[in-house]
Order: sequence, then C-alpha cells, then structure tokens
Amino acid sequence: MDKVKVQIESVQPEVDEFIRLRSKVGWGETPASVAETALNNSLYCVVARCENAVIGFGRIVGDGAMFFYIQDLIVDPDYQGLGIGHLLMQQLESYLNQAANKGATVGLLSARDKEDFYARYGYMERTGEPLGLGMCKFI
Repeated sequence: MDKVKVQIESVQPEVDEFIRLRSKVGWGETPASVAETALNNSLYCVVARCENAVIGFGRIVGDGAMFFYIQDLIVDPDYQGLGIGHLLMQQLESYLNQAANKGATVGLLSARDKEDFYARYGYMERTGEPLGLGMCKFI
C-alpha cells in the first residue's frame, strides 16, 4: 500500500465505527448499547481517520487520578504496519503525561505477540516478583 494520509483526532468514534473496528480485528460482536456505555465512560479517546473513515482507535479508562488503563488500541488490519498504532499511542501517552499524577499506575493487556510494541513506550510484563503476575477475568 502506498502512502496513506492519516488524520489523528482526540474524539470519541461513533458507536458503529467502534463496533466495526472491534469486529474487524476479531474481538467479536459488541451490542450498540454496550459500546455506547463503554465509550461514554472513557476518560480519553483518539481516532485515526483516512479519507473520513475511522481506521484506528484507542481509549483510556480509569479513575482519572491514580489508575489508568489503555483499552481498545485497534488498527484496521488493512492499515496495520503503517505506523498508525504508533501515532495513536503517542496521543494516548500525551494524555497520560498531562492527566496522570506522580505515582499513578497505567495498565494494559497486550494482544499476543504485541508485547514489544508496548515495551517501546515503557510498558513491562509483570512476571512475578515483587508485584505478582497480572491477571484478568472474562465474563
């Protein structure tokens, strides 16, 4: 694919855009009411657009003071490998630099084999000592 003109915006995507991207990367179907609630409860959202179509998205959830969580960093598979994830992460990190207080914790769950991508931004695996392993539960 030749050069793609990408515009990064600090805005919430439309519900249907959010649902489409999640589905396109294999994260299943999300009911519109659930997607709308999730988006509305986000602390910060950023989208990547190409020719007015949303091709990437990221958001931060949390309490806005002590705990932040990078959620739903998504790049449309047709546009992966072009640096769009990096552009989205730069915006997320910029938000965190302004919003997170000293001592705050920023977490994320990496997709398999994407750990090196997040390591570039200072994220590390919790492998046990001294904090214990990271865990999650799916409902």
